Amino acid sequence: MNRREALFSLGTIAASLAVAPGLGAVELKGVPHDTQLSDDHMPQPAIRSGGFLVLSEAERRTLGALYDRLLPADEYGPSATEAGCLEFIDSQLAGHYGAGKALYLEGPIRPESELQLMGTAQFLASPLERYRSGLAALEAYAQRVDGQHLADLPAERIDALLGEMEAGRLDLGQAINSKGLFELLLQNVREGYLADPMYGGNRNMAGWKMIGFPGARYDYRPYIDRRGENLRLIPVSLIPAD
Repeated sequence: MNRREALFSLGTIAASLAVAPGLGAVELKGVPHDTQLSDDHMPQPAIRSGGFLVLSEAERRTLGALYDRLLPADEYGPSATEAGCLEFIDSQLAGHYGAGKALYLEGPIRPESELQLMGTAQFLASPLERYRSGLAALEAYAQRVDGQHLADLPAERIDALLGEMEAGRLDLGQAINSKGLFELLLQNVREGYLADPMYGGNRNMAGWKMIGFPGARYDYRPYIDRRGENLRLIPVSLIPAD
């Protein structure tokens, strides 16, 4: 299974979930007014100012080259950058996610304990800091070993670098965990490709169209009894674009 097939499999698993037979939707009435969601709990669209918020041009070139090898354009859909994954992660890194607001970033750090208990490494740097240091280390490695900017390397060479990162064999210096960096890149590019377009990625709902996901539709009651049928529904975003 290649990397794009891995992404495609995420959608087919979700799309294959069946509705239990005999269940019907019932409209709720008389719901207390004070149980409504407040504005701060509602989805917040990506903040766009006509340009990028935190990623520099050099960082975008390096990251775009990596993202487009993780999710290249093919017969199923556009590449990661064509689908807006750079805009997605830039907005995320500019906010609470990039600052690591939901993460515990205090010491002490005992890598051997984290690997044993959690199966993954512990990082004290925020996602934005990890992107900044990781992209700089990868660019320095490419210039030192290959004599070129990483974004100018042939696709096969970038694939080889990603493979070494995935296996944890690429030495980017003592401060960079190459396997952890690979996992971060792969997680975020998947999110950018499949998240609601209101967050900046999944441009033209290309990811949803690829996996057959109908989006954030208000009402599925007309389709509950149509099990195993390809409904060919046009995807709908949480907040339609202007």
